[in-house]
Amino acid sequence: MARAFLFVLDSFGIGGAPDAASFGDEGSDTFGHIEAACARGEGDAAGLRRGPLQVPNMRALGLGHAAALATGRPMPAEATSGFHAAATETSSGKDTPSGHWEIAGLPVRFDWGYFPDTRPAFPADFTEALIREGDIPGILANCHASGTGVIEEFGEEHIRTGKPICYTSSDSVIQIAAHEEHFGLERLYELCRTGRRLADALNIGRVIARPFIGETASDFERTPNRKDFATPPPEPTLLDRLTDAGRKVLAVGKIGDIFAHRGISDLRKAPNNMAMFDAALAAMREAGDGDLVFANFVDFDTNFGHRRDVPGYAAALEAFDARLPEALALLGDGDMLMLTADHGCDPTWRGTDHTRERVPVLGTGPGLDGGPMGVRTSFADIGETVAEHLGIAPGKYGTSFRAKLSGNA
Repeated sequence: MARAFLFVLDSFGIGGAPDAASFGDEGSDTFGHIEAACARGEGDAAGLRRGPLQVPNMRALGLGHAAALATGRPMPAEATSGFHAAATETSSGKDTPSGHWEIAGLPVRFDWGYFPDTRPAFPADFTEALIREGDIPGILANCHASGTGVIEEFGEEHIRTGKPICYTSSDSVIQIAAHEEHFGLERLYELCRTGRRLADALNIGRVIARPFIGETASDFERTPNRKDFATPPPEPTLLDRLTDAGRKVLAVGKIGDIFAHRGISDLRKAPNNMAMFDAALAAMREAGDGDLVFANFVDFDTNFGHRRDVPGYAAALEAFDARLPEALALLGDGDMLMLTADHGCDPTWRGTDHTRERVPVLGTGPGLDGGPMGVRTSFADIGETVAEHLGIAPGKYGTSFRAKLSGNA
């Protein structure tokens, strides 16, 4: 049996991107800066998380070695098992679709559309069309903003006026926040479908529905009913190639939304990282010969990276790492588990946006003990390694390192 399990720790960069300066991110290093802050004893105000970062299972798979490959720092002395690498993004953006599409073998060679960091951020003709065709009394915010902050600032006015909260970031995205009960969840989704159609002319990657609940700024809370309306990939991805070959792709988290629900056989969502880990384990148990389980763990990015919460990010890494043995215990002969990321979101960095970084590639499976796989020149090497492992034809862009793993030279 050959199965593959691909877990994306959303935003867990390891520094060292050669083009980081062109994104204003030279020196960013999500893992390195979290590790350094923890080593200094920094913790949260409640004292719930303090002291050195404890991720022994990812370190055993080569996390420290991958970070050294990415940044040029000295190689740690700790022993590793499995295989590890650092991967370099070649896509033109540092956003979620670009990273995931490249992981799945399709680098983004075109430039997405973006909105300026001004007030208003959106073009007047887009805003007017959204109000008219969405049958809404107007919009609030219309700026670059953090998701939780903008809801706190405008949520009460939204409830009073019925105007949805529309905002963006340095990514190619339009986010629309609205109250699940006062505005209505299905109405929000329908408004986002209208926004998606209008955004096509602007080459915007995603329109995201951001529902929330609560009655005042002090108790507003985003719900798990987020939905992404994404542009579909312009060429087949690993997911398409697998489903075309009769294999199953079991998607966990926001994977389905990122790929516009193309190449997905089974979709499972959950409200947080730990629930998504449960869903990923269930998918691993159900996956058959030749299948892929593709899971995204979004809390690292949404709850901690964008909010610049170092101790929160550290605690989330430790919680994820503590559960890795459960996934490792499900690996049978022919199975491969890989951990990676789609971009960085350094919680020590300026602003609230993603950071351009290399990402770790950590993997294991019975008989798969290849050690260092070097600095990969594209995230697409991940997808092509999975493709070769599962026995389907290679794609156009990446280079598999499957043959370098033990027993397959």
